[in-house]
Amino acid sequence: MKHYTRLITLFMMLSVSLFAQKDQTMPSDTTHTGQMVLIHTDFGDMKVLLYDITPQHRDNFVKLVETGFYDSLLFHRVIKNFMIQGGDPVSKTAPPEQPLGMGDVGYTIPAEFVDTLFHRKGALAAARFGENNPLKNSSGCQFYIVHGQVFKPEQLDMMALQQGGKISDMKKEVYSTVGGYPPLDNNYTVFGQVIEGMDVIDKIVNVQTRPGDRPVQDVRMAMKMIKPESDVKEEGTKKRNKK
Repeated sequence: MKHYTRLITLFMMLSVSLFAQKDQTMPSDTTHTGQMVLIHTDFGDMKVLLYDITPQHRDNFVKLVETGFYDSLLFHRVIKNFMIQGGDPVSKTAPPEQPLGMGDVGYTIPAEFVDTLFHRKGALAAARFGENNPLKNSSGCQFYIVHGQVFKPEQLDMMALQQGGKISDMKKEVYSTVGGYPPLDNNYTVFGQVIEGMDVIDKIVNVQTRPGDRPVQDVRMAMKMIKPESDVKEEGTKKRNKK
């Protein structure tokens, strides 16, 4: 039976509290602009920027949001210092004891790895098939948002050594201050970033969970597209100029 990988859990280390401000969560590269999604939960709202430089993931997510696909689905897998995962269509009507994470929409999306997009706290990324997936194609609907933790520079160097690569100074700065989860980089496509409501992630990861990491009390979501603040300001300026 097909099922999505339970997202790598390598390098789970000591818990570190994260308190990131809004300006700390935004990637510094100004080319990372795109459409905006509001994710509503009982714990509050998250505003998520979708990146234009991952167009296939962006367009697919927008399509699903606009058709109401995600409304009433669950964050069905929650792990503190790691991530919150949702988007399984089966979760909409699943009874409390039902295992989740195997639902899909019948298609995958080609990986869109971009070096400047990585698993910092608040990153929106696509879940994927773990087996028989050498190209690392993404799920057509399941996603996760990184909670992560702060890592010491020496821990990051050790990870890079074990993976046979190198973590850039820019990533090292973010992972050692804002936090995130570097072992997922270049394995899962990052296509968005929480820019408001980071505290909502902190609240969700602290809920009580069952074996299998499903919250005891369902954490449901609803989504809608919203206009970026820059577009709202531009519209306001145009209206004032017309007077």
